[in-house]
Amino acid sequence: MATRGVTFEQVREMMLALPGVEEGSSYGTPGFRVAKKFMSRLREDDVLVLKPVDDMERQFLMETQAKTFFVTDHYRGSDAMLVRLSKVSAGELRGLIERCWRSLASKKMIAAHEGEDVGVGGGAARTAAARTRAR
Repeated sequence: MATRGVTFEQVREMMLALPGVEEGSSYGTPGFRVAKKFMSRLREDDVLVLKPVDDMERQFLMETQAKTFFVTDHYRGSDAMLVRLSKVSAGELRGLIERCWRSLASKKMIAAHEGEDVGVGGGAARTAAARTRAR
């Protein structure tokens, strides 16, 4: 079983590892934006606001892990979700952050990230991207 609990410093590292993510302030707390679009902020010591989260994924996570993923009345009806950092695993949060980032990032940022994922040169990502464009 994966270890649960992530620090805000780990969140910061996950966020800033993605191309185009900038750290700033949001409502007096640390926050993150992609291409000037809001993605996340620390709401309270143990709670992270994250958006945009796919509606189906958000519903599933809140139903299956209600102590970890939830919304308050303020966020009901929006594409945001709250994440309790002391309950989430690093791997699960990293994947969720990346999916949110992908929905906000430009194609150029995504291509840069995919190039990093395959190692030096990013040849496999460029080849796959070229095949996709050719269709």
